[in-house]
Amino acid sequence: QVQLVQSGGGTVQAGDSLRLSCTASGRAPSTKPMGWFRQAPGKEREFVARISWNGGSTGYADSVKGRFTISRDNANNLLYLQMDNLKPEDTAVYYCAATKTFYSSSDSNDYAYWGQGTQVTVSS
Repeated sequence: QVQLVQSGGGTVQAGDSLRLSCTASGRAPSTKPMGWFRQAPGKEREFVARISWNGGSTGYADSVKGRFTISRDNANNLLYLQMDNLKPEDTAVYYCAATKTFYSSSDSNDYAYWGQGTQVTVSS
């Protein structure tokens, strides 16, 4: 079992930056590929970014590519999402997640463990 606790988020203006953090605990969290997803009101949860267990491979949704950066600190069991040049369409509840597979994935069905979610609101 892996437990994920998120921090960060809040309300910012368009063009601002925010960093989300996710602290993992439990059974070998540093060995698991992880990712970030988000869900806007009235919409389905969507993939944002993914990272391999050692941080050597990352992937992003087209909508955030070049603006968001996913990273991890395995020594401290931390996952980050640095969000720059935020836009109003980035407004959503953001979730960190850890996979049940050995590969990083953009498919939410591959993720078994989820954080509690954190609200990010971007005003224009």
